[in-house]
Amino acid sequence: MAIFGFGSGHAGDTQTRDLLDYDVRRLDNDEVVNLKATYGGKVVLVVNTASKCAFTDQYEGLEALYAEYGDRGLVVLGFPSNDFGGQEPGSEQQIKDFCRLTYSVKFPMFAKTHVKKGKAAPFFANLAETAGRYPKWNFHKYLIGRDGKLVDNYLSFTGPQSGTIVKAIEAQL
Repeated sequence: MAIFGFGSGHAGDTQTRDLLDYDVRRLDNDEVVNLKATYGGKVVLVVNTASKCAFTDQYEGLEALYAEYGDRGLVVLGFPSNDFGGQEPGSEQQIKDFCRLTYSVKFPMFAKTHVKKGKAAPFFANLAETAGRYPKWNFHKYLIGRDGKLVDNYLSFTGPQSGTIVKAIEAQL
């Protein structure tokens, strides 16, 4: 399992568990970080990604958001997933290289994980249950405010630089 659910809360009690209080492993790395300790107090955009998807070019928009708003407190967190259409079949090293070399991704990326209903890792299950919507495809986005509460979530068709997302991010910053 790529994501480890530690911290406060009880199994099955996802609605009351802090959205960021999860330990996750960085992409192609053994380092495990607690999202709350590392990114708490920031505006967080969580995205399930894939390298071979029609939405893959959203990496460019995600990196642009991170570059533009990072100094003001936005962080984008990418979680590669092979749950939809087998569109993330590569190794973590291949994913890391693709993101860096193709889209110059500098925002934090984490271990390949499951996000689909019925097999979602605890972090994504909590996000989805709180939002009332699991990802139905790659590049679903969850926006978490500085207070650690879910602001909104966005379907894959909503690009990262859409007016809807940018306005929501700016309101949280």
